[in-house]
Amino acid sequence: MKKPNLLFIFTDQQRADTMSCYGNDQIETPAMNALADESFVFENAYVSQPVCSPSRATLLTGLYPHSSGVPSCNVPLPAETPTIAELISEDYRCAYMGKWHLGDEIFPQHGFGEWVGTEDTYRRGYSTEENLSELSPYHHHLLENGFTPDVEIMGQRVFSRHAGASLDEPFTKAAFLGDRAGAFIREKRDEPFVLFVNYLEPHPPHTSPLNYLYDPWSLPTGPAFMQRPPANAPLLNRLMAAFYMESEDYGCDLRSEEGWRRLQARYWGNVTLVDRSVDKILRALDESGQADETIVVFTSDHGEQMGDHSILGKTLMYEESVKVPLLLRVPAFGRQMKKIEGNISHIDLLPTLLELMGEPVPGDLQGESRLSVLEGNDTLVGNDVFIEWNGSDGHHPRSIGEAEVNRSMAQPLRTVVTAERWKLNLYESGPGELYDLNIDPHEMENLYDRAEHQARVLDLAGRIARWQKRTGDQVSLPSL
Repeated sequence: MKKPNLLFIFTDQQRADTMSCYGNDQIETPAMNALADESFVFENAYVSQPVCSPSRATLLTGLYPHSSGVPSCNVPLPAETPTIAELISEDYRCAYMGKWHLGDEIFPQHGFGEWVGTEDTYRRGYSTEENLSELSPYHHHLLENGFTPDVEIMGQRVFSRHAGASLDEPFTKAAFLGDRAGAFIREKRDEPFVLFVNYLEPHPPHTSPLNYLYDPWSLPTGPAFMQRPPANAPLLNRLMAAFYMESEDYGCDLRSEEGWRRLQARYWGNVTLVDRSVDKILRALDESGQADETIVVFTSDHGEQMGDHSILGKTLMYEESVKVPLLLRVPAFGRQMKKIEGNISHIDLLPTLLELMGEPVPGDLQGESRLSVLEGNDTLVGNDVFIEWNGSDGHHPRSIGEAEVNRSMAQPLRTVVTAERWKLNLYESGPGELYDLNIDPHEMENLYDRAEHQARVLDLAGRIARWQKRTGDQVSLPSL
């Protein structure tokens, strides 16, 4: 009997509330909605770290960032750290398409024999000079269609991210990936496949051919929208809010509500752009007759603040940054929506998928297979999840331009979101954050210093300490 295929689709910077199954009925995502209607939908799915490289390393390796060798952004995945493509049997044909951000974007690596790169501008710091003349299939696709590169990076003329995002829809990265992934799936094949498809969108630049699809003033906003963090919030949060609320260079003037809403409309447009590409891939799966023998995953590497708490981007531990969509369609369990309550971490995805595929689960993976939850024999109701920040590589603070932000971004922190829906953010130094997500899901009131919650802070700090010991995390946190 043929082993199941794996189609793993993930976006970049997509928060959970951009899909109908997570409560957003206004955004146009028919392909994602249709997939959700046939999938396990995880109510509270969390990343291992709210920034690109460490998070995607966890997805591929089943290790926390402090263990994978990718503790912060723009760090290549070490050769000795195996990905799923290196862990599964040789029966599988493994392909990777789209953004990688764990090494040179152009060349196949870490067990993926077939490779379709799209990101020529991410190669700084990863590639040697002699390799820079080789450019991505997406670059050549644009050349063949008569477009001209607009920037020079390390001596090579390439297409900037903004240039690609500004093209008509058929020439966008999203459309290109949908076409290439669809072609891969439609090929006649006797062996099972593993196909990873990673979109840059809705990651910046916040522009696309769908900039005007949504009316900015009709978009819903929550209570944290354009609300600055309170005085007892960490310095980093307050500085970032102050910076973004005075910014006018993000394609929209963020000094006004109109600017923030216009940016949000563009963000939604990019989510819809991805959805149209995902539709191509899922249709290829159906039309090739392989849908019933293919496990499908849809998630994102982290979320996006998009004006909540007056902040743009990710890197913070607010729910908008760390909580993402997670859909898992397993034909063997039927094709109907099943909502899974409780917390799940990305760290559990790899062992779960390996077990679903009938592959051995290495003992050194740091997550836990959740197959028993899918089978209905267990729940996630009692599950705590842990999230980490290991300091910035420096690229993001420079864009903000504040020395204090640089210093704050360098400070490690650890977070626990408990089964009881409490969240503690514990910093290497300085005051922490405590939120009751049951009554304060938008994290408006920091309870860390409240006398009546000190016992809870100690309890949650103890849970973090035990997780650190269990996973070999060496970051020093304050003794409370």
